[in-house]
Amino acid sequence: MPIRTSRGRSAAYRSLWQWPLRSPLRLAITAAAVLVLTVGISLAAAALRPADDSTPTSSGMAVPGTASRSPGPGTAATPKVLPPVAPLTPTALPLDHAPAPALQTAASWAAAWVDHPEGTTSQQWLARLRPFTTDEYLGVLSGVDPDNVPATRVTGPPAPVRVAPSSVQVNVPTDALTLVVLVVDTGSGWRVAGYDRA
Repeated sequence: MPIRTSRGRSAAYRSLWQWPLRSPLRLAITAAAVLVLTVGISLAAAALRPADDSTPTSSGMAVPGTASRSPGPGTAATPKVLPPVAPLTPTALPLDHAPAPALQTAASWAAAWVDHPEGTTSQQWLARLRPFTTDEYLGVLSGVDPDNVPATRVTGPPAPVRVAPSSVQVNVPTDALTLVVLVVDTGSGWRVAGYDRA
């Protein structure tokens, strides 16, 4: 264990930190010095900041009695009217707004998903799914063994569950389970980007 001595750098630091604490008068002097230093720095920073000629209120109008800067030659005027904003599209739409091509894509994809007769290879199964599936999701489906798909036929029409401007979630009933298919608008048509079991 090292022996602490009153010599060295640590002693110098210790004496600096202990000086204000040796008496209440020293503590008050230190607090006043810190306060004066803080006020001086903030005033200096305010003096260096460029001054505005007008003081706008929250409504955008200048306060009466203040000078207002008029744009000179070569200075662009501040626009008085905001540019038009495109209408907002809601994130959820009513179910009857589901696009027919999206529902058709879900039905075609589900028909290809259940089409896996005995002896069908993964490549054959993926080839049937390819026209209706995004490239990213096709990579995920490449790990699925078609023999593990429990359904063999689609038993009803597709029904939208959730509709958004560029995606639709669709229930497709099969003989073994109900598929919940996510169909997205890729810009080049509607494609399946995922599915789950209901």
